[in-house]
Amino acid sequence: MKNNHTLIIGGGIVGATLALKLAQAEMPVTIIDARPERSEADWQQVLGKRDARVYALSLASINLLKDVGAWQKIAASERKADYSQMQVWQLNGRGELLFGDSGDSGDSGDNSNGNNSSNDSNQNSEPKMLGSMVEPAVIEYALWQRLTAADVSQYLTVIDGQKVVDMDWLGSAQGYRVTLDDGSVIDARLLVGADGRGSFVRKQAAIELDVLDYKQTAICCAIQTDKPHRATARQAMLPTGTLALLPLADITDEDKANPQHWQSIVWTLPRNQALALLEEAPRYIADKLAAASNYELGAIREIESIASFPLAAQQAKSYVADNLVLIGDAAHGVHPLAGQGLNLGMLDVKALSEQLTHDYARSGNKLWGTNQTLRSYERLRRPHNSLMMHSFSALNWLFAGSLAQMRPIQQLRNEGMYRVSKIKPLMRLFAKQASGV
Repeated sequence: MKNNHTLIIGGGIVGATLALKLAQAEMPVTIIDARPERSEADWQQVLGKRDARVYALSLASINLLKDVGAWQKIAASERKADYSQMQVWQLNGRGELLFGDSGDSGDSGDNSNGNNSSNDSNQNSEPKMLGSMVEPAVIEYALWQRLTAADVSQYLTVIDGQKVVDMDWLGSAQGYRVTLDDGSVIDARLLVGADGRGSFVRKQAAIELDVLDYKQTAICCAIQTDKPHRATARQAMLPTGTLALLPLADITDEDKANPQHWQSIVWTLPRNQALALLEEAPRYIADKLAAASNYELGAIREIESIASFPLAAQQAKSYVADNLVLIGDAAHGVHPLAGQGLNLGMLDVKALSEQLTHDYARSGNKLWGTNQTLRSYERLRRPHNSLMMHSFSALNWLFAGSLAQMRPIQQLRNEGMYRVSKIKPLMRLFAKQASGV
């Protein structure tokens, strides 16, 4: 069994989901999380606050969370905001794109100021869900409950509050010997780096990065608006960068009595402009934010949990080495304008778990995590992730920055959005791509 052992470094959403997938396949797996273990009381304290951040989970990611038994717990908690439409528009431009049930008609018109007049058109039938907005801690709590469940305990070991301080490769037949900061040592046939953008695993394996600094900063916060979101994820393409207004779950009794008025905001701005704005009072930021959205959802009543993070895209030059593989943010990071970062990581999990178990069974239950298996995973995922990274970078370039404001670029962009909005099959394809299935 030792030769089949997998060690996952990184206990976030991607790492935990992979651990559960392998344990369900009756493959011994250990997962190391540097964060201290949380008690049930600790979790409830975290969940008692509204998080300004959400993940836009695609249907593919939701299906994977269902497979490991986590989505059922998220759904039961009602701490999610399903969305059935995606609205993309540009201020001072021609046309808008509306994906989803109402968007399938392609009848978006010349709605240049982004007013959401189409939202009431599909009230007579149950809308088809494109995905769901869920706060990070809600997903992590559901996964934590599953990691400690009896049905996987025979194959799954969880080590909390420990950092990896050393990695030694012992040869392809043995794999890695990993040392933790408490001095304990673990041998692993396969080492998985799921430890985020600053991955220790990637650095220790001497895998280099391609990095693109956008020189932008994203401001995130939670806002309560005059108008309800109507299960629509919105994104305004502004000259300064993208502005996303994403539905948030209603968590208080007051919220539920007057639902759908809380949004998660990701507002991309040039770095200096964002840092200057962050120095202002919350009310000033709220008013500037409402104006930037052209009052799409009216005035902003409340604003909470204002934070920021610099934006850069990155991709590992290789996802694999002998007895080692990278997944999620350790392998790639993209611009947040399409909200696909976590979804790409979850697709990594699906591809890697399927490739590992398929090749193991094909070898007569002898070979685990061979170079051939890992290279097959890389061939499946790296080109797709690379395409997504460059596509999002191109979209950011097309709408933001001084070059994007040149009149020929504006005219091309405006006409392109207008024409795309009129092509029904293409709009349906975009909706399918957004759902990830």
